[in-house]
Amino acid sequence: MADFDDVAVRRALENIFSNDAKISMCHPFGELSGPNDFYEGVYRQLLNAIQDLERRELIVLAGTTPEGQDWVGMMGNYMGTFTSPFLDIPPTGHLVHMRFHEFYRLESGRVTEVQAIWDIPELMMQANAWPLAPQLGKFMATPGPMTQDGLTATGDGILTMNHVIRMLTDLCKFPSNPDPKIMNLEHYWHPKNNWYGPAGIGTNRGIDGFRHWHQIPFLRGMPDRKLDAMGNLQSHWVAEGNYVCETGWPNMRLTLSNDGWMGIAPSGKEVFLRSLDFWRVEDRKIRENWVLVDLLDLYQQVDVDVFARLKEFNKARNLGHILIPPGVPK
Repeated sequence: MADFDDVAVRRALENIFSNDAKISMCHPFGELSGPNDFYEGVYRQLLNAIQDLERRELIVLAGTTPEGQDWVGMMGNYMGTFTSPFLDIPPTGHLVHMRFHEFYRLESGRVTEVQAIWDIPELMMQANAWPLAPQLGKFMATPGPMTQDGLTATGDGILTMNHVIRMLTDLCKFPSNPDPKIMNLEHYWHPKNNWYGPAGIGTNRGIDGFRHWHQIPFLRGMPDRKLDAMGNLQSHWVAEGNYVCETGWPNMRLTLSNDGWMGIAPSGKEVFLRSLDFWRVEDRKIRENWVLVDLLDLYQQVDVDVFARLKEFNKARNLGHILIPPGVPK
């Protein structure tokens, strides 16, 4: 997919996927089965909208989970010139980027399961078509690791994994213990960390940025969060060297009990979050964290139809194909 070609991509999917592979895509794509369903239900729409489509991978991690499953986690961007509508998002005629976090389970050399989130709100924002509340964090094209080794990570990552799991465990001690110090953020996070959140939340810098632009409104809105192994949720963890990644479908359970997160009114409704994450640890501190949450699915759970609002928001705009003439000087 680095140089996306219809025939070659179809052939690659058929060669590596099992015929009945379970494919869990972010909203609005939903559950698919097998390589043909994957291509026709997802990639064909993207290629029709971005005809010079390319895929750029920034992190690739592979390994066996503690439960004995083989997974590959990938983070990167789909890029190209946005010339036709995609999911009713109006085209821009310019280069666009859409981050992906994709996890593939392999058995006997074949992909048997996929869990994937594409940052579709990121594409909406570039088209000036995001129809909901402004994000608190910074909007930016998410970079790869500052160490430039996201494609070459090797080695035993057990220490990295344990560090991140302990961090998440301590996060969940608050607010049952009302003292914020119980989370021990300074112990786990580098003072110059970058937290690359999904569009709708945004990116923040440092522990203070993490608190102000993500954590405070998140915990105020949903203080009863429960993570992966707590209850009936399950995550899959893979680590190599200084990197670790986690996938779960879903891996977090919460109740929208208070106001303040992304402008969502408190409904008192329990929701489930799909969050696919990558971390890089440096000098025993988390220096970078890439996070994608299926926010469109969350809105759907509380009966907010983002795509219906998108149509209302953009009904006076041109949703046709943009023809870009050759750039030949006259």
